[in-house]
Amino acid sequence: MQDLGAKLGFEHTMMRSCVVQMVKIIKTCYVASVGSPTIIQWCAFLNKRFCRSLKLISLVSLSVFLVGCATKPPESQMLKVEQMAPDSWTASQEGKSGVDREWVQSFGDSSLNKLVAEAVARNPDMRAAAERVVQAQKAAYVAGAAARPALAAEFKGDRSKRQFVGMPFGGSSVENGSYADLRVNWEIDLWGRIRMGQMAAISDAQAAELDAKAAEAALAAEVCKAWFSLGEANEQLTLAKRVAQIRDDSVETIGERFAQNLGNDGGSASQFRLAQTDQATSKAVISQRESEVRMAQRRLELLCGRYPAGKMKGSSSLTKMPARPPSGVPSALLQRRPDVIAAERRYVASVARLKEAKRAIFPILSLTGSGGTASDALEQIVNNNFSAWSIGATITQNLLTGGLVKGEQAIRTSKEREELANLEGVVLGAFGEVENALMLEGWLKRRVQDMGKASALANEAAKAASDDYLEGTGDILTLLTGQSRAVELGSQLLVLRRIQLENRVDLHLALGGEFRLEGK
Repeated sequence: MQDLGAKLGFEHTMMRSCVVQMVKIIKTCYVASVGSPTIIQWCAFLNKRFCRSLKLISLVSLSVFLVGCATKPPESQMLKVEQMAPDSWTASQEGKSGVDREWVQSFGDSSLNKLVAEAVARNPDMRAAAERVVQAQKAAYVAGAAARPALAAEFKGDRSKRQFVGMPFGGSSVENGSYADLRVNWEIDLWGRIRMGQMAAISDAQAAELDAKAAEAALAAEVCKAWFSLGEANEQLTLAKRVAQIRDDSVETIGERFAQNLGNDGGSASQFRLAQTDQATSKAVISQRESEVRMAQRRLELLCGRYPAGKMKGSSSLTKMPARPPSGVPSALLQRRPDVIAAERRYVASVARLKEAKRAIFPILSLTGSGGTASDALEQIVNNNFSAWSIGATITQNLLTGGLVKGEQAIRTSKEREELANLEGVVLGAFGEVENALMLEGWLKRRVQDMGKASALANEAAKAASDDYLEGTGDILTLLTGQSRAVELGSQLLVLRRIQLENRVDLHLALGGEFRLEGK
């Protein structure tokens, strides 16, 4: 993340010198005017400073375009919540030190890497988030506009007529006027009120940039989960088709016995109808699995900014589980999670806005200056002999505001407490997400291992029941039960593996893991 404060807030020698010289002129003018009995003496003194003053005004205005504002980036306030971090994670002590990097690439699927990059580039929500960052950055620059000189040029031409009533000779007079003027107005931010407002805007812009980064990570996670769902749906469809074939074979075998009327050996009508029921059910499951594949395809297409046509090709099987990422220490999480840092930036903004409100009670010092020409002939508008100028300073102190200043201070004090509470809530939520993901990491690992063993045993039992039945030593109920159990456990194993992969994605997100987009 580029430091927006550094971008907008660097200092410049010309700006500082112009400020110092302008203030010196005002002070000198004020001292010289003390005790001066006439306005003529005041104007005569300023006349000596005229050329130099206008040069300074021009330099000040030019420096605005060259250097922008002189606001330093807001300092971090993360110390407010660092004491909430424990020394280690309670859900697991197996975590390694280090930073979770390139977690999308850790799944070892180049197609998934390309889809994540495509989604980040084309997803409408990401484009909207990018525009919000631009808006916040521009707002940060605009917030400092009041601290920069405002320069305006004016050209005016008029024609007027006057009637002389009661004069000895009467009559009228027609006058022409042409004016060219350059004006500058500058509020000197003596107390830092404007600077605090811009610091708040800079913090908001930084928070918007971090929100966009968090949204990018969340989108990458959604794409990964959708990819895993599509992989599971394809495997479930393959399993359903295999089961349907097994049911067809069973119905054919049982049908032969039923036709031969072998009675208790498997030829009863009830057993045959039961096998046909399982056969029809397996066909219905295929239709269900096909619809799940289409839904997973459309979900992935929408995330990638494509039309949801249900034609995206996915992996024919679930991705293999990669090695566990380093979890680090809890305190390091505060510097990695973009949502946590964004909440801290919003708290910093609320602190700056409170300071801005408190400094609104101080007087406002403004410098004004103008220089130009005035003539009754347009061709003389550029003649220095017709020049006119003025320079001055204004100090404004609010006395009665109807409770506006105090009310605004109270509002912003409450807002500061709200943002601090929000920051604490985000930090606690982040810790909770890591703890839950770490806990599920171990639990799902054991569950998948146990379910894998159970599924393997069920497949062996189903095969043994089939062999026994074909040899005439087994019954149809044992065969159908064994087949159903093997199918059920196989399907559950696929679901668990997909949940395990999704939890791994959640762990990466909770740890503030980084990833690299394909082609960048």
